[in-house]
Amino acid sequence: MTQNLTAIPLDVPFLQLLGVQFVKMSDGIGEIELVIEKKHTNSWSVAHGGVLLTLVDAAMAIAARSADANDRSVVTIELKNSFMQAAQGQVKVIGKVVHQSTTMAFCEARVFDEHEKLCCLATGTFKYFKNLPARPQK
Repeated sequence: MTQNLTAIPLDVPFLQLLGVQFVKMSDGIGEIELVIEKKHTNSWSVAHGGVLLTLVDAAMAIAARSADANDRSVVTIELKNSFMQAAQGQVKVIGKVVHQSTTMAFCEARVFDEHEKLCCLATGTFKYFKNLPARPQK
């Protein structure tokens, strides 16, 4: 996998802090990428599980939003993840809506390492809600 130079940052402060890059958001699919750096690793010098959980959550939320005709936001209701192997280098995360109701989106996400090997598989449930007015900046 080569670095995607057309990717753009997401407008989410925590994801910006991590360095997550937005790749795709359309038709119930969300794709993001992250180059794993030392700050993302655990004591074995591979991607920390918390980083991977954040990535699958974000990719599924992007997928859920892209599937909604009303452009509503989502909140995570439930998240389950299975780690299959360590992730290093640049990772690609693809989220997909597998079922949708009027109030919920049921999604899955897969994390692939730079050799296209599956590192983890997640499922999540997301609740749609109307966009709230912007909060004042502090």
